[in-house]
Amino acid sequence: MLLTDYLFNEAEEIWDEYLKHPFITEMGKGILDKNKFRRYLIQDYLYLKEYAKLYAMGLVKSDNIEDMKFFQESINGIMEDESATHITYLKNFGEKIDQLEKYKITFENDNYTSYMKGVALTGDLQDLAIAVLPCAWSYYYIAKNMKEKYGDKLEGNFYTSWIESYSCDDYAQCAKENIDFANKVCANIDDKKKEKLKEIFINGSLYEMKFWDMAYKEVK
Repeated sequence: MLLTDYLFNEAEEIWDEYLKHPFITEMGKGILDKNKFRRYLIQDYLYLKEYAKLYAMGLVKSDNIEDMKFFQESINGIMEDESATHITYLKNFGEKIDQLEKYKITFENDNYTSYMKGVALTGDLQDLAIAVLPCAWSYYYIAKNMKEKYGDKLEGNFYTSWIESYSCDDYAQCAKENIDFANKVCANIDDKKKEKLKEIFINGSLYEMKFWDMAYKEVK
């Protein structure tokens, strides 16, 4: 069994709860409060800035050009492709993109990104590869399921662009590359390491849930 199959099996209950989360279900139905979505986008924009730093740490920890290329391409994808959907929505909300960093990162967001950076700084390349995986993988998992469930009702849905961007073939490839990279660098690990990586993956999956909880809070 591939390591990522094992990790998914261990975290599957958490991931299935994502699909039932009111932020996700209301997006799929097109009824989510737009102010909640706007706040989520701002926080996710701030998150992506910190998330890209993790891949930058991967550049430093890599021992070969192939791995360095993976991290470099991932940074480009986060900073350019993934941020593009956020920027389009935020511009429509009247936000000035060059001023987004004036917003304060939330407690939940800071806890999650600090956890991942702590793993990346103190751990090895295997730890880092698993720390970044729940985000890259679960967004495709969520959006793919949303597309399958709500696909015939997405016309006119304000959130269609978000769903499409994370369920499209390009993002599917991004998720696959992260999965494949994790399996490659974590090949032939012993049971002790496997348990450590499981803990990192489950913690990351729980932090993802906390992020959705944060996003759904009433806007004050």
